Amino acid sequence: MIDLSKEFAIGIDIGGTNTKYGIVNHRGEILEKGELKTDDYPEIEGYVDALYDALTPLIKQHVNGGTVKGIGIGAPNGNYYTGTIEYAPNLHWKGIIPLSKLMTAKFGLPSALTNDANAAAIGEMNYGAARGMRDFIIITLGTGVGSGIVANGQLILGHDGYAGELGHTVIRPGGRKHWSTQINGSVEAYCSATGIAITANEMLNESKEDSLLRQYGENLDSKIVYECAIKGDKIAQEVYRFTGQILGEALANFIMFSSPEAIVLFGGVIKAGDLIMNPTKEHMEKNLLPIFQNKVKLIFSELKEADAAILGASALVWEIRE
Repeated sequence: MIDLSKEFAIGIDIGGTNTKYGIVNHRGEILEKGELKTDDYPEIEGYVDALYDALTPLIKQHVNGGTVKGIGIGAPNGNYYTGTIEYAPNLHWKGIIPLSKLMTAKFGLPSALTNDANAAAIGEMNYGAARGMRDFIIITLGTGVGSGIVANGQLILGHDGYAGELGHTVIRPGGRKHWSTQINGSVEAYCSATGIAITANEMLNESKEDSLLRQYGENLDSKIVYECAIKGDKIAQEVYRFTGQILGEALANFIMFSSPEAIVLFGGVIKAGDLIMNPTKEHMEKNLLPIFQNKVKLIFSELKEADAAILGASALVWEIRE
């Protein structure tokens, strides 16, 4: 009989600026974690070497007498099927990077790779608010808007590994042009932290009303919008109402597509609490067919934002057990 307490996984979350890593046990406890600067390594081989040098002493310290079963990686444009990062716009390494193969060669361990939002969904299913659920959607609301869709207990990957880009679906045809994709009216253009700041600037330009937001000029960001909103600033509060309306309408579409048990919201934007939750819930329900109304739980993630990506990536390892 396998002693699960002696099995461990490595979880790695690759961001454009920082990479976070940790050693995780079966209970979802991170025994130790660390980070390094992703953009310090212009060549992928140097990056893999740096991860090896950082993780090797941690493995020796924490896996005494146990076994590391593998490495799970969450990365922008990570493809689970191929184990490659493909044309990630916010990483130095261009083209198709066979990261899973490189990591296995360096560490001598099986590895699996997926995109960061899918990793968050797997983490939520194993360790967070979606434990025991077979049908749910996670929406990550940060600098961008990511998503992971689980249906019938399985992550939806699509034929090429890229299913689930709900943040780039169009919710306002002909609307705001996305700063990177150039698509007009996408969910991400409005509901990300970046989109919230843009909305605030637009509302300030369209109004002559006094607002605490006006003093910040080019430094205005979603954190400032939140701080002003909780102080009672009307324009800041309207930014969240408007953002929640668009998000709620988008979630209604997603619900009618896959009929999930719950939608889990995750990321920096959810720190706004009821400011974002209340209008989102209102407009989600308002735009659903009666057969879907009042059935789908809208909840915040239970995972610490700082740990969720490591946990989600590590949970990939239990899917690749030898």
